[in-house]
Amino acid sequence: MKHAGSEALSALGGLLDEIRSREGLVERRPGVFYRKGRAFLHFHEDPSGLHADLRLGAAWERLRVETRAERQALLSRLGEALSKG
Repeated sequence: MKHAGSEALSALGGLLDEIRSREGLVERRPGVFYRKGRAFLHFHEDPSGLHADLRLGAAWERLRVETRAERQALLSRLGEALSKG
């Protein structure tokens, strides 16, 4: 599964804006976010659609982000992960 390209990321516009507004995240490349110097969140595209990989501790959780509900679920998980420090 390849990392999301610029065209795919442009389809996530509002979602990326919301993520960029979160404190503690650094966007080193478009759609690739770091937290405390470690890769934390990035996006992939494949035939089944767009997905986000979110680091939760030592593991990555893959979340589909095609629908509004799926994007909201990502933002909820992101908020939980950021609140855990």
